[in-house]
Amino acid sequence: MSDLLDVFSAEGLLARAIPGYRVRPQQQEMACRIGEAMAGNKVFVAEAGTGTGKTFAYLVPALLSGGKVIISTGTKTLQDQLFQRDLPMVRDALGVGVSIALLKGRANYVCPYHLARGLGEGRLASRVEAGHLRTIARFAKTTRSGDKAELGAVPEDSGAWALATSTRDNCLGQECPNVQECFVLNARREALAADLVVVNHHLFFADVMLRDEGLGELLPACNAVIFDEAHQLPEVAGLFFGESLGTAQLLELARDSRNEGLTLAKDYTPLQEAARGLDKAARDLRLTVKAENARLPYERLAADAEFGRGLETVSAALTELGRHLEAQAERGEGLVNCLRRVAEVGLRLRRWQPAAAPLPSSLGTLTGNGKAQTPSPLAPLPGGEGNGQPAADGESGTEMVRWVEVFSHALSLNMTPLSVAEIFQRQLQGHPRAWIFTSATLAVGRDFGHYCGELGLGEADIGQWGSPFDYAAHGLLYCPQGMPAPNTPDYNDGVAAAAWPAIRASGGRAFVLCTSLKAMRHIHQTLAARIAEEGLEMPLLLQGEGSRSELLERFRRLGNAVLVASQSFWEGVDVRGEALSLVVIDKLPFAPPDDPVLSARIEHLRRQGKNPFFDYQLPRAVISMKQGAGRLIRDEKDRGVLMVCDPRLVEKTYGKAIWRSLPPMRRTREIAEVASFFNPDEQESG
Repeated sequence: MSDLLDVFSAEGLLARAIPGYRVRPQQQEMACRIGEAMAGNKVFVAEAGTGTGKTFAYLVPALLSGGKVIISTGTKTLQDQLFQRDLPMVRDALGVGVSIALLKGRANYVCPYHLARGLGEGRLASRVEAGHLRTIARFAKTTRSGDKAELGAVPEDSGAWALATSTRDNCLGQECPNVQECFVLNARREALAADLVVVNHHLFFADVMLRDEGLGELLPACNAVIFDEAHQLPEVAGLFFGESLGTAQLLELARDSRNEGLTLAKDYTPLQEAARGLDKAARDLRLTVKAENARLPYERLAADAEFGRGLETVSAALTELGRHLEAQAERGEGLVNCLRRVAEVGLRLRRWQPAAAPLPSSLGTLTGNGKAQTPSPLAPLPGGEGNGQPAADGESGTEMVRWVEVFSHALSLNMTPLSVAEIFQRQLQGHPRAWIFTSATLAVGRDFGHYCGELGLGEADIGQWGSPFDYAAHGLLYCPQGMPAPNTPDYNDGVAAAAWPAIRASGGRAFVLCTSLKAMRHIHQTLAARIAEEGLEMPLLLQGEGSRSELLERFRRLGNAVLVASQSFWEGVDVRGEALSLVVIDKLPFAPPDDPVLSARIEHLRRQGKNPFFDYQLPRAVISMKQGAGRLIRDEKDRGVLMVCDPRLVEKTYGKAIWRSLPPMRRTREIAEVASFFNPDEQESG
């Protein structure tokens, strides 16, 4: 590994090519361990604190390995940063001729076929979105990649994108008349030919389960897979190793069937009526559940007669739509595609509605191009149907929990594995290759047992490197005295009251991170009243007032703002400098015990003779807490206060496990020390 050490040395290739490069022993050691793991086709789990330089630590051995490498990141934003900035920089510094490619899911690429149809049909909600569609059309004529991330002029949430991109469901594949100019297929071809491919976790697991996004051919040929932001993998894997059916899918199927009918079978009005019937049935199903923004155990709804009737109505409407699509399918590939989707949705629906009306005879096997439907490995055994118990995977015995998530205007039926370890372990077997997992937050103290257990990594090699930042000099951890118990009604008022003196001392420049949307809104209102009452010019921002990137840009630009946010700002957010000098965390981030998936996992662990709190809930809270704390100090010059309002951090025995996992800052329970930290001169003169 001497070659790697040389690359990272003070006179090495990186130092000569990259301005401001500094030698970090942690980075050197981490790169050498990753290089050894790649050479030996090992599983290696590495935690590297903020500032270690873990990106370069895995990029250098990846680029020098001589094999094909897949790098998977946590988000598309990180994916773009890696491909457009970090990778070219390191590759140029090393002077290696490694070809690189970027691969995203199909919804990220302009679809020439759907774009042309969208322009011709004019089905947009506003003139603004119609203008967006014309902008996309101009972009499509000049872009080489078709990646919508390159078109900043059209917001990511514009309705125009739905008409200009394809989904797995409505893509016509090789039957598409625009297949020769398909940006998705071009991206896949480039990925197949490249030495190093950058993907994201959602794409990786979608492909592992669906074999749909191009990695099915990539994975067998690659010599190493590197997961950055690997702490996200258990949750993402749970999404894709499970199964979901939502009203949004039903509405999209009804919309596409209606549009295909208008194009290919305009004279056949029963198809339009059937599509409208499915649309209404899906919307009515949502209305049968009175809750909003909630996760509910399926057995609670299974006993509700209105919900049961709603499912039966959806099933009948789906059958009716399938009957009319089957009658007209020979008139065009788009209708055949919708017919295939009716079959797939019908099969999923049967897992939730045992008494569902039978599908038309040909729909039981048709999935597209006349191919037979392969039963899903996640089909529950009969004993698990609707009885409130976890269903079992008919193939592997993996237990699944059934639950329902309700949004403002949508509803989804979900089956989630209680453990992804066995399923994920199967992905590691087969062709010998290295598997590298890295993040700033994987361990509880020095123990990786929880993380490795969640993914079935067995006796993986592990490495842990602390941050090179001087937390003792630059940081202060403050836990206020006299806080009420977190489960009391006045707790959010207590958080706002305790946080306000710290926010005032820091002159704003603060994140207030909340563990629930309800707490976020309450604390925001209370702080707004305090700011107005004292007549301060301190901008107050709230998650949801704009996209995350827009809010972060405003926060950085304002310089003295307070941003009140929830879970989506706990990680993947990088604000350097004085604009962020205080991070307030309202509660230790334990998942609510009435969450249906958590409740089922707790019971599952109890049956195994384990302690659910210490074996699962506490480790998850520690990792989440480390992510939230990691927002504060992002480079060696940053300084600030981390304020944790939850009294359990210091009053409960288990709080010590969280305390010890946080950066080694000075600790205090006195607000005077916080004021002194931010205004040392005033304190001295006073």
